[in-house]
Amino acid sequence: MSDQPDRELTIDELARETGMTVRNIRAHQSRGLLPPPQVRARTGYYGPEHAARLRLIQEMQSEGYNLKAIERLVEASNGAGQQVLDFGRMALSAFTEEEPELITLADLQQRIGGPDQKALRKAERLGVIRAIGDGTYEVPSPTLLRAGSELVAMGVPATHALAVAEQIQRHSRAISDAFARLFIEDVAGGQIDPQTRTAEDWAELAEALTRLRPLATEAVAAGFQLEMAKVVERELARVLRRT
Repeated sequence: MSDQPDRELTIDELARETGMTVRNIRAHQSRGLLPPPQVRARTGYYGPEHAARLRLIQEMQSEGYNLKAIERLVEASNGAGQQVLDFGRMALSAFTEEEPELITLADLQQRIGGPDQKALRKAERLGVIRAIGDGTYEVPSPTLLRAGSELVAMGVPATHALAVAEQIQRHSRAISDAFARLFIEDVAGGQIDPQTRTAEDWAELAEALTRLRPLATEAVAAGFQLEMAKVVERELARVLRRT
């Protein structure tokens, strides 16, 4: 199957090209999801834009959108439905680098210093681990679990390490909210409205989001280093005053 046809297609040919039934194509057309074909000699002919639209509909359905939601997006997107979908996908994945890992209960208990139901429940509540059945857990951030395991190996109780993880989560949420407001208010002009955005607008927003990612990461790391240095200096001074 080619990405897009480079010739005009009848509805039967379009169905074969996109893997969709003729009945579904007609249904999408009747809902206004698909532009009407060019009619010549009582035969409708479809072009690349029709195949692209059908693939967009298929992709959005695979992402969990129902036809009503797709219809609203197509109506509101000013012809940039694919760009809207791409931007949404990018926004959701832009700050996720790690691949989740699967871990057995036995391995997990070893990493947290032995059987500890209280620690397991807290880790699940924080989203550090997710039970998926059969004694297996998904770890969304292996780096976070590895850091906790290192703390446990240093003699820190698992519940104390998780208390730090909870603080990281709480403050990270506040920082994330601040960056999101900055992006929407200052970069996107106060709104992300499909009705007023062109395809070029969505491309520019996607580029800006790509640039924001390393800036946000570097700013948070630099801010943490500065604050950590102040805390260490303060604690050292307090300890020295005791001697």
